[in-house]
Amino acid sequence: MADVIVVSDSAKVRDEVISSIFDPTTTVRQLTRGKEVRPAVADSTPDLVVLDQQIGKMGGMATCLDLRLEESGGRLPHVPVLLLLDRRADVFLARRAGADGWVVKPFDTIRLAKGVQTLLNGGIYQDEAYLPLTVFPVASRTADAVG
Repeated sequence: MADVIVVSDSAKVRDEVISSIFDPTTTVRQLTRGKEVRPAVADSTPDLVVLDQQIGKMGGMATCLDLRLEESGGRLPHVPVLLLLDRRADVFLARRAGADGWVVKPFDTIRLAKGVQTLLNGGIYQDEAYLPLTVFPVASRTADAVG
């Protein structure tokens, strides 16, 4: 049985994350503000924190950094963090904030579920949606037209 904290000021985002957790034995705590995360983690250490990048005054990046600073000071244990990023360029910030994984929006339930499960199993999840697209050159058709 896992304990997951889902943080977003958007009910739609929270619902999407919760629906991607297929295990009915998982406990999900919902928070709407970044500043609520540290006390919630201190009160009862979760197995995972899922943070939306855009959360009111204290967003996902700042909340993740706050958790990592408290961890480095010995005031909180390590808690895996999955960030829900707005765009591919935010991957750099997610890495700097110490996130254990991220999913780039718009996300689908499959990628989100994979990220949640990977972090719950102790892994690192890097959504490949942020990678630049590979463009393959189109073969020239002039040889066919000449022949």
